[in-house]
Amino acid sequence: MRCFSKLIKLKSLYNLFLFLALLNIFFSTENSVAKTFSIKEIEISSPFNASFDKNKIINRGFVQAYEELILTIAQSKDQKKLQNSSIKEVKSLVETFSIVQESFIDEIYNLTLNVEFNKKSFFELLEKKNVFPSSIIQKDLIFFPIEVDEEKNEIFLFSESQLFKNWNFKKEKYHQLNYILPNEDIDDYNLIKNNINNLEDFDFREISKKYNFEDFIIMIVFKNNQEIRVLNQIVFNKNQNLKNFKFKNINLENLEDLKKFIDKQKTVFEDYWKLKNIINTSIKLDLTISVDNSNIIKIDQFEETLSSIELVNKFNIFKFDNKKNIYKIIFNGTRDQFLDVMKDYDYFFEIKNKIWLLKWNL
Repeated sequence: MRCFSKLIKLKSLYNLFLFLALLNIFFSTENSVAKTFSIKEIEISSPFNASFDKNKIINRGFVQAYEELILTIAQSKDQKKLQNSSIKEVKSLVETFSIVQESFIDEIYNLTLNVEFNKKSFFELLEKKNVFPSSIIQKDLIFFPIEVDEEKNEIFLFSESQLFKNWNFKKEKYHQLNYILPNEDIDDYNLIKNNINNLEDFDFREISKKYNFEDFIIMIVFKNNQEIRVLNQIVFNKNQNLKNFKFKNINLENLEDLKKFIDKQKTVFEDYWKLKNIINTSIKLDLTISVDNSNIIKIDQFEETLSSIELVNKFNIFKFDNKKNIYKIIFNGTRDQFLDVMKDYDYFFEIKNKIWLLKWNL
């Protein structure tokens, strides 16, 4: 009788574990599907008259949010491929939306929307149009503009420079790069001025280190009566790239010309950053990962990490027992990229018989 009672208790415990494990699977699957792109505070206005139609205004908000998302994740050369999509196509990508604020002022209807786009559907659209998106990764960096007047052999730094004073005048919501301008340091000023004749070969790392930034952009603008020559030294993640440009018929003393010049250079930098973080959706690496399921909190953290990584196309639990969950993961990148990305989150793996074993940190 006592043995029978123990058997009943064991069976009850097994059923409880099975129930909890199934709940874990259901919630994990839901989280993996519910990944979205979030575009916030889209503002639309419309006259409040006889032809007023709130649904049409909301549709305008969807299109505006869609265009902002394109500007955020697509390089400038690809953005035209995605413009002029039909409202039907745009609405098919909307996962959900919310009205943040609405008001009527002087017979004008004002609406503020938050819009969530389904990532999977959006990536499928991009793949059809042969566009590879970029991961959305905000980056702070030191930006050092230097103007050189070749006719007068003079150099303009800090507040002497129109580029310095106007560079951060306008920041677009879709920009991923955040430019930190240096302080007006007299030592830096003298060091650069003393090297006016070899700026193209000058090593600016010593200056950037003072601000505890490894990432920086040095933009040297050489001006004369015929043209403007631009040398950009871009250092991201310790990798250096040089981008040179020439411009004619542009006057940086003219405010409109200056703004256009700044916009063009920011586009160059944004494109370069997007290229560094490109998601190649044509690569679909199929991974099988075994995870110890004894700690539900760690399991949740692991799944939240997978949901936050845009290179992870999808994931789900396809097998489990009382010791482990077996995940199937589709990753838009190479095996080494996956290991590098997961290493950033302090996840490490051991490979046995084509199954990757996640090693929990102590």
